[in-house]
Amino acid sequence: MSASALLSARVPDIRAAIVGPGSVGATLGIRLAAAGAQVCLVARGEHLRAILQNGLELVDRVGAGSTSLRLPASESPGYFGVQDLVVVAVKAVCLGPLLKSLAPMIGPASVVLPALNGVPWWYFHREGGPFEGTRLRSLDPDGSLDSALDARHIIGCVLHLSAEILAPGRVQHTAGRRIVLGEPDGSDSPRARGLQRLLQAAGFECDLSTRIRREIWIKLIGNLSFNPVAALTGCRMDQICADENLLDAIRAVLAEGIEVARRLGIDVGLTPDQRIDIARQLGAARISMLQDLERGRPLELAAIVEAVLELAQMTGVSMPSTRILHALVRARALAQGIVF
Repeated sequence: MSASALLSARVPDIRAAIVGPGSVGATLGIRLAAAGAQVCLVARGEHLRAILQNGLELVDRVGAGSTSLRLPASESPGYFGVQDLVVVAVKAVCLGPLLKSLAPMIGPASVVLPALNGVPWWYFHREGGPFEGTRLRSLDPDGSLDSALDARHIIGCVLHLSAEILAPGRVQHTAGRRIVLGEPDGSDSPRARGLQRLLQAAGFECDLSTRIRREIWIKLIGNLSFNPVAALTGCRMDQICADENLLDAIRAVLAEGIEVARRLGIDVGLTPDQRIDIARQLGAARISMLQDLERGRPLELAAIVEAVLELAQMTGVSMPSTRILHALVRARALAQGIVF
């Protein structure tokens, strides 16, 4: 099937690969498959073995309940051939060895949707400002990410949903279904509209933005503040939002993040307390950095915190509260034996 199928209205014509069908990836993959898309999964380890043996199950606390599907899955991206859509839903810390291996999946018109937390490595691609083309060393120190994938394939993506892995092959969607898409150059493109239609058909609330970096910052400042606090305290989102002492720390970090965005020409359009109100909508979610710490997995500190600190240095912003929080959560992870 031609990679131009994403531009059509026929969902069954669309070939979509989910690279990393963990909590978020599995939620996207099962919903796309249930809508009729031809979905394949690139997974590994115990998760892959469970998917091959029993299928992939989504316990949906947001929609219509549980769904279990048997979808083609492999550890090798080259097994499936060229795809119309490649959703990269791995942790940012896993991108280095992965991106180059995706080449067999990517044809001339393929769209790559990085469904990642934090600052994306392509942030300054087609950005149009004074830092156009700048490579962030906290994310891509040797340029391997930049060289592994032609950034023209990328459509920016911000996910406002929460999910977690219950067991190998079994994932729970706990909150939210909003997705924001945007071309890195701010254009209103046919391929972005085609992707919007596909995600809407899969049951997501999907919006297009001509200012995708603003959308990235709206989510990013929440991750920058809430994720380290959750990892340090073990608290769910509702517990953090009910604790005024914790919220004072959250407000300080939010204010610092908002100022970095402003120096980059991004008006977030929210006060710290307005951003906290958005976070309350996640309810009792256990957010990603807490999940990773509990499972002994590397934390996404580079994308969520260290990249913002690098941007702060570039723009002359002091971030004392963020630096303290970063030092504490990094020390806790190292004490637990987590290697960066």
